[in-house]
Amino acid sequence: MSLNCGIIGLANTGKTTIFNCMAVKKAEASNYAFGAAKSNISIINVPDPRLHEINKYIKSDRIVPATVEIVDIPGLTKGSSRGEGVGNKFLADIQKTDALIHVLRCFEDENLPHIEGSVNPVRDKEIVDLELQIRDLDLVERKIARSEKIAQHGDKQAQKEIGILSVFKEQLENFQNIRDLDIDENERESIKDLYLLTDKPVIYVCNVDEESAINGNQFTEKAMEVIRAENAEVLIIAGELEAEITELEDEADRKAFLKDYKLEEPGVNKLIRSAYKTLNLQSFFTAGPKEVRAWTIRKGMNAQQAAGVIHSDMERGFIRAEVMKYEDFIGLKSEQAVKDAGKMRLEGKSYIVQEGDIMHIRFNV
Repeated sequence: MSLNCGIIGLANTGKTTIFNCMAVKKAEASNYAFGAAKSNISIINVPDPRLHEINKYIKSDRIVPATVEIVDIPGLTKGSSRGEGVGNKFLADIQKTDALIHVLRCFEDENLPHIEGSVNPVRDKEIVDLELQIRDLDLVERKIARSEKIAQHGDKQAQKEIGILSVFKEQLENFQNIRDLDIDENERESIKDLYLLTDKPVIYVCNVDEESAINGNQFTEKAMEVIRAENAEVLIIAGELEAEITELEDEADRKAFLKDYKLEEPGVNKLIRSAYKTLNLQSFFTAGPKEVRAWTIRKGMNAQQAAGVIHSDMERGFIRAEVMKYEDFIGLKSEQAVKDAGKMRLEGKSYIVQEGDIMHIRFNV
């Protein structure tokens, strides 16, 4: 899948530290505002314990997880929409993403000065929101101007579009995000080509100190009060602590470290899975002696389309899919037992693939 998630936030929020906890290829973190000169991209494995559970009974040569693309975008600042700091270049990078991970600084550190002079995640969120809104407003106003020129020649579609765009313009002028508007698909079509920043789904990450990794702190409480109204997901992650975990090569050491801090798993694992879900992606599995693999598809794709993710020949020559539910396979412990229990299903090309389906694709080219 060619979808991706962009990590955004003010400078010195710790977002590159969090990115590095997920990424194989590390980005350089800096204590200085505007320390980064470009966005960093990494293809990140999606943690999925189900693959290992399947492999207990398959014993294949390798396990291949699903992946998601994450983009670490250099920190924003007041005036980014007018070219301040790294400026418009990185707002354009945000525009290319499909969903956002907004990192809010919820920790104090005298060695890492806050760009605004104090720790205040609510203020920081408002600053970033405003910069994105200003960028979107400019894009909407430009499209209104283009539509007005066309409407002068009596084009009814352009006239209708101006009315719809005016609603978006008013929303932005009132310092509100497009994603909070209740709009239908026809109205959304008017802004589809603009890739508006405030229309993208968002996950918020409260980056905290290690003492606040479990229950948060006064800063996270204030942030959550504001975010609650948006009905968005909020995760609490201790970035520096996660970085220490990442440095441990031995899995036993990692588990012991997590246990010491009463964490069941690294917080970034939850973030990766959340990003995957927010992008409207899901996984189905194939399992055999060579590999157990998770394949990424968009929710709502049918069996023939899913076959095409594996190989275009499989989509073109699709005959049927043999489908097992993950829970049935794990409960019965073998494919033959699933068949004997009458739980193996034969599905045609129109079958909508469900999260966690284990599939064998039959095809002929």
